[in-house]
Amino acid sequence: MKDSIRRRLERTVERFEELGALLADPEVLARPGRFRDLSVEYSRLEPVAARFRIFSELEAERSMAADMAQGADAEMRELAEDELRNLDARIATEGFELTRLLIPTDPRDDSNIFLEIRAGTGGDEAAIFAGDLFRMYARYAEKQGWKVEVLSESQGEHGGYREVISRVVGRGVYSRLKFESGTHRVQRVPATEAQGRIHTSACTVAILPELDEVDEITLNPADLRIDTYRSSGAGGQHVNKTDSAVRITHVPTGIVVQCQNERSQTSNKATAMRILKSRLIELQEEEREAEIARERGATQDIGFGSQIRSYVLHPYQMVKDHRTDFEAGNAQGVLDGALDGFVRAYLLAKAAGKVV
Repeated sequence: MKDSIRRRLERTVERFEELGALLADPEVLARPGRFRDLSVEYSRLEPVAARFRIFSELEAERSMAADMAQGADAEMRELAEDELRNLDARIATEGFELTRLLIPTDPRDDSNIFLEIRAGTGGDEAAIFAGDLFRMYARYAEKQGWKVEVLSESQGEHGGYREVISRVVGRGVYSRLKFESGTHRVQRVPATEAQGRIHTSACTVAILPELDEVDEITLNPADLRIDTYRSSGAGGQHVNKTDSAVRITHVPTGIVVQCQNERSQTSNKATAMRILKSRLIELQEEEREAEIARERGATQDIGFGSQIRSYVLHPYQMVKDHRTDFEAGNAQGVLDGALDGFVRAYLLAKAAGKVV
């Protein structure tokens, strides 16, 4: 565990113990408002203090096992080494969970998400890469037990997608994928390249929480341009034979949303409207965060348009997150859904205050 995170945890535990003493103070008990505020803070810190106590006990057990592993008895050394491996795994798990508890709670963390992937620079290769990214997230979702529903897709000429919008349903989806928004860049020799030349292309990924409050948002009909058209994707006998696909343009912002994979125009319109409202909420939050960053004099750019991760598949394999500097040598493994290392690295950096 990093020293900065350990210090934060120790300060949290000290504050928790201080609160326990205050809540037993007769002067505090005589002031209901003060008692209520301290009780709320106590309840908020209790899970962190309890988990850090377990973590500290595991570390103490590990220290004892390490001493035993240095002993003269060969059988005891072997048992101690087995115990060390077990304790190391448990300490790593508890450390990660503690790190997550340090991150301020986001009420949207348990929300489902809309996952939007769009091909950027790179032509056909960018569309192929967009398909690879969608597959990567779909594989990761499958490992987590989540469900992925494709809502809209525009396929590339040589495979992949110019754009694909999906809904990911499951517990804690937003909490684990909300940091994936941004530009993803790939360097490789594309399957469409006959001369063996290395190409660089990019895609943008947007993660939008599916929020219950979107149903309470009212949009001015005069601000909307709604078009219907015949779907071009797969989806059954009705999808390609009627004008069931819907495209909604929010004129003031220029945001365009389309949905084509539902069976009826009504269903597509309802889904597109929810995506549009989610995008508008996200836009408002991005503008507010940008204003706060300007007031604080922040210079770090990790917004939607910035490059957050590079995938190098030729002449060597490496995937690097530019916000945390976390690297993985098996680029194909990452594209097959091995994202846990990147998720953990970002959460650790977030808890340490190194990223926004």
